[in-house]
Amino acid sequence: MAFELAPLPYANDALEPHIDARTMEIHHGKHHKAYTDNLNAALAGTEWEGKSIEEILSNLDKAPADKKGAIQNNGGGFWNHNLFWSILKKNENGLPSGALAEAINSAFGSFDTFKEAFSKAAMTRFGSGWAWLVVAADGSLKVTSSPNQDNPVMTGDGTPILGLDVWEHAYYLNYQNRRADYVSGFFHVVNWDKVAELFEGAKS
Repeated sequence: MAFELAPLPYANDALEPHIDARTMEIHHGKHHKAYTDNLNAALAGTEWEGKSIEEILSNLDKAPADKKGAIQNNGGGFWNHNLFWSILKKNENGLPSGALAEAINSAFGSFDTFKEAFSKAAMTRFGSGWAWLVVAADGSLKVTSSPNQDNPVMTGDGTPILGLDVWEHAYYLNYQNRRADYVSGFFHVVNWDKVAELFEGAKS
């Protein structure tokens, strides 16, 4: 069964002014759709048709050599954006709470220190890529980043529970070259309840 582009779980303008409606329309309807369509095309006629996206991404070393690049790039783009849309919600400066907040404080010392580390990962990722908060195999939290559409699922570095797209298509219409402003705005639209849900799922 082919992968499908799920609709956004909110209106295109739901995250304004931090992420504008036109960017959401293009980012989801054009870029994410292209990753989805290209992934399906790359998998067509191979033994990988019907496998879950997680199974595909965690076994890229077994991908057909002539399809590996397309599967990695478009499979990553498909998975990364699915996570990205799910963890966005206007939060009006809301903060994590409960077990997630405790884990962040334990790993980083404070939320502000985590925010600095995550922002640095996003800002220092050269070119296009992603910043991540992941749950490592031992249940601890760590911040990392990856190039292009790669992610920690591919490398076995942990389970992502928060991701920030720092490709220019994610912010250029609104922020132009001001990636720092985009990264700062991101913390106004994190759905911490969803991140907490993913955190609990990753630990189980």
